[in-house]
Amino acid sequence: MENQPLLAISPAALERARGFRSGLANSVEVGLSVRVTGSANGEYSCALSLDPISLAGSDDLVQHAEDLVIVVDAGSAEKLRGATIDWLEDPPRSGFIVVNPNKPRPAFTLPVLPMSLPADPGGASRTPPAPPPGNLDSELARRVSAVLERDVNPSIAAHGGHAELVAIDGAIAYLRLGGGCQGCGMATVTLSQGIEVAITEAVPEIEAIVDVTDHASGRNPYFEPAKK
Repeated sequence: MENQPLLAISPAALERARGFRSGLANSVEVGLSVRVTGSANGEYSCALSLDPISLAGSDDLVQHAEDLVIVVDAGSAEKLRGATIDWLEDPPRSGFIVVNPNKPRPAFTLPVLPMSLPADPGGASRTPPAPPPGNLDSELARRVSAVLERDVNPSIAAHGGHAELVAIDGAIAYLRLGGGCQGCGMATVTLSQGIEVAITEAVPEIEAIVDVTDHASGRNPYFEPAKK
């Protein structure tokens, strides 16, 4: 545990927490515990409770608001940084609320496109660029690969596809698409509107994504090689 100002509490919420604490029958020292339980409608959901301070984990963050101890769950700390605990007086639904500037990261989703979307014969059939030699053991490469495995591949796997990192050169990541994404007429849109957004938001050091897939050899039904 460590003393670190992480969030604020309004005077109204502080007064209510003191009142609830004074109403407890036991003599055990308690604090106001705060943790993120999930997300809904683009906001983090939070749970607040008065718990014995002795139950705080060794990694939990502890701070003091005058005589009130606030314990923030270690796994919720970065999601709550800069937030304010307030009290909403709106009977019959009065209660604590957390005004939080942090928002959950949107889940990766594939762009929704018509099934009749034609392939781009001038793009998908071109010879793909050769990726530069890259060290995939770097921290940057591991972070990009983690985004692919955590956010991207579970989504495109539903369409029979997958993406892998083959090289990083400066601020450019080179990817190869496989399975249902190889030769797919939607591959360019999936890459630019889905995969690239997911990677650049999670790893801001990456500024561009280059597709090195040989789409001309793919067997996806939405790709049709250019006619000669």
